[in-house]
Amino acid sequence: MASGTFDILHPGHVFYLDEARKLGGENAKLMVVIATDKTVHKHKRIPIVDENQRAEMVSSIKGVDEVFIGDEEDPFKIVKTQKPDIIAIGPDQNFNPQNLEEKLKNMGLNIKVVKIKSYKTFELDSTCKIIQKIKKTHFNKQVFDDCDL
Repeated sequence: MASGTFDILHPGHVFYLDEARKLGGENAKLMVVIATDKTVHKHKRIPIVDENQRAEMVSSIKGVDEVFIGDEEDPFKIVKTQKPDIIAIGPDQNFNPQNLEEKLKNMGLNIKVVKIKSYKTFELDSTCKIIQKIKKTHFNKQVFDDCDL
């Protein structure tokens, strides 16, 4: 199982999910939990893409078998119902794997937690970098003529 915001998809997301899937071995099934809009707003910023569209996009990534939208009342609800063998933590996620593993054990769940340490770097390898580039780009107004807003 992997989780994240996945607001504006970029190659770093695909790399993270690919690495998460590899943790389970050859016949692994990868489940992904998408943060709710409310959770993203609370912990990061206003989401650009809503939770349903983010879930749809992540579900189309090769190697992703199942996608869930998180639960605001109980962040562990999906973990408790799906009982993954491994939870992968992304390189930019601020979770201590040992603390999370201990918390899961206290809930009666024996789940290994692994932090993906590597990160595939690109010029635009984070949602924040993409947003910053868009903000700095001076678009000609005609670029938006075909946009329905």
